[in-house]
Amino acid sequence: METTSDTHVEAAKIQQQIKDYLGLRTADLVFEFSTFEGMVKLDLITINPRHSQSFLFHSEKAADKVDALRKMLDYVKNYKEKENSYTIQWVARGEHELHTSYFRAGNILEALEKLYYGRDRNTITVFSVVLNPIS
Repeated sequence: METTSDTHVEAAKIQQQIKDYLGLRTADLVFEFSTFEGMVKLDLITINPRHSQSFLFHSEKAADKVDALRKMLDYVKNYKEKENSYTIQWVARGEHELHTSYFRAGNILEALEKLYYGRDRNTITVFSVVLNPIS
């Protein structure tokens, strides 16, 4: 059985691998853990440094924190082959600048859920959602 400190070391190691694989700075990636129906839920959140908005990258559920991180690492390594790429153009309420964000998702609704994650839907106006051609 692993001790708590071993679990923390393993969790930190996997989090670093995820950051390295995505090529993001620590400040641009948030690992948010919660408990959902007796399982650990991990929401991986990205923060865009240009417009300071956060978006859901992906969620995983597992028996424990380390397992959730392992599932997330596996997703990060393979998501480009498994999910479609979407471009969403949007404006934050009270602003005039049109922003363009890119999401990987199984469908348009999942892409919009990632855009709206953790915010009131009335705070963003979506102008377009485009399924990008497969390159």
